[in-house]
Amino acid sequence: FFFSGIVEVLMCRHKARNALVQMRELVSTLSNDSAVRVVVFRSLVSGVFCAGADLKERALMNNTESDLFVHSLRSLMTQIASLPMPTIAAMDGVALGGGLELALACDLRTAAHSAQMGLIETTRGLLPGAGGSQRLPRMVGITLAKELIFTGKRVGGQTALEMGLVNRAVEQNQTGDAAYREALNLAREILPQAPIAVRMAKEAMNRGVEAVCSHIIIFPLLPHCNPCPLYFFQVIPTRDRQEGMAAFLEKRPPRYSGE
Repeated sequence: FFFSGIVEVLMCRHKARNALVQMRELVSTLSNDSAVRVVVFRSLVSGVFCAGADLKERALMNNTESDLFVHSLRSLMTQIASLPMPTIAAMDGVALGGGLELALACDLRTAAHSAQMGLIETTRGLLPGAGGSQRLPRMVGITLAKELIFTGKRVGGQTALEMGLVNRAVEQNQTGDAAYREALNLAREILPQAPIAVRMAKEAMNRGVEAVCSHIIIFPLLPHCNPCPLYFFQVIPTRDRQEGMAAFLEKRPPRYSGE
């Protein structure tokens, strides 16, 4: 669904492999759409954000098929993480294993207090294979991430907020979509901002984190290690930057065009 610059990716239960193909095609389309300002991932299944891989389906795969499936899942999460616009995961229910990995691939996360989330792969003789073992430590710290992954522990929305796993946690409502509504609130806070600047800020932060995590953590702010100037100078010639400055001087709300 698309309205006012916000695209909603609606998830429901399909066979895992079919869902992966559909999601990859959708994400690929979104990545090239300059009209999209924010993407919200939500579920149409009551009480479930995304429960991860279908273990019954996985059990029927041979080793080669299983390897290809995990590779496809990891590739999809990388695609989602690489989307140029901000992404928000709205967790109104269970987000386990691959379901939480999907949320971790998003920029921001909202959760109902009643939501349950965790990387539970070790309880099934596996480990997070779609990027969760890398993304979780960056969000909550290496020590806490190790505890969560080693134990396969599940946490609720309020606990997730306290540990920095989600941005906002809210009481669930009668319609079971409180996290989704909060995700829309968050998206609407992003919409008025200059879209090119927001995209460049996302890219700069992502590249900066990658640099810090790539053996240059001792000197992360040296000129050759800091990607911020690269993206900052791309914003300078845009009409949006000129409009932002003009609006400030004229004491009025800016009217950004994305140019």
